[in-house]
Amino acid sequence: MKHFQLRHGIDADGRLGKDTLRGLNTPISQRVKQLQLALERWRWAPHTFEHAPVVVNVPEFRLRAFDAAYHTELEMKIVAGEAYKHETPVFATEMKYLTFRPYWHVPLSIQRKELIPAIRRDRSYLAHNGYEVVNARDEAVAAGKVDNAILNDLRSGKLQLRQMPGDKNALGLIAFMFPNEYSVYMHATPATSLFAKTRRDFSHGCIRVERPVELATWALKGKPEWTSGRIEEAMHGSKTMNVRLDKPIPVLIVYATAVVLPNEEVHFSPDIYGQDAELEAELAKGYPTVGKKP
Repeated sequence: MKHFQLRHGIDADGRLGKDTLRGLNTPISQRVKQLQLALERWRWAPHTFEHAPVVVNVPEFRLRAFDAAYHTELEMKIVAGEAYKHETPVFATEMKYLTFRPYWHVPLSIQRKELIPAIRRDRSYLAHNGYEVVNARDEAVAAGKVDNAILNDLRSGKLQLRQMPGDKNALGLIAFMFPNEYSVYMHATPATSLFAKTRRDFSHGCIRVERPVELATWALKGKPEWTSGRIEEAMHGSKTMNVRLDKPIPVLIVYATAVVLPNEEVHFSPDIYGQDAELEAELAKGYPTVGKKP
């Protein structure tokens, strides 16, 4: 029972709960359809790379880093964007640098919807949580209690919030940067308890990684001076530091609810964003021309 649950993205508690019953009662035709939709998406994806890629599969909540022969070198859990509110987008890009002890520049949407209400309730919220107010030149203008004038400028977007580096920082102590139009990247997190959950869509869209030191060691393997010990030292040091990769690393953010592992075991995941249903509906209108997305 636990093995079945693990293969179907269900809490592996060995109990015949509603999710397990739903999985057992899913017809084989639906599982075949999931495989077909996964293959259709892979048809769109790049298939050749100058450097071994990192692949993040959102509904599986998994990251895999590959070697030059496309064998998995590193695998770990991830936390993805929350369904219906902050979905992690699907795209291809390149990781270009790592940031140790990053600042978190709060997106304006989060600033308005989440942090400004918190500041209204507690004018010392910034000081208690390691935030500071910065202007358009990224210069700190306040870090203690917030008065009404600053609050109004935060609401308008004239001023911005950023969280200072440290253990409280939402990005953790390291971020893996791949510039993209969505402002999505991979990073560590202080909320490590979330990795114990089976369904892990809790972020605002960015990808939180379970073992950031191992991922950093893998990404920096072309720089032998960057041992895991030095990485730990930089993460717990006193300054923010960017380390540029000698060669960019391809990053694929994909959405596949069916995955075949190297041992030929098939794993299925819930369609958390409803993208399988959307793709199936589009394909039902007529199959696209080869090489084109529906």
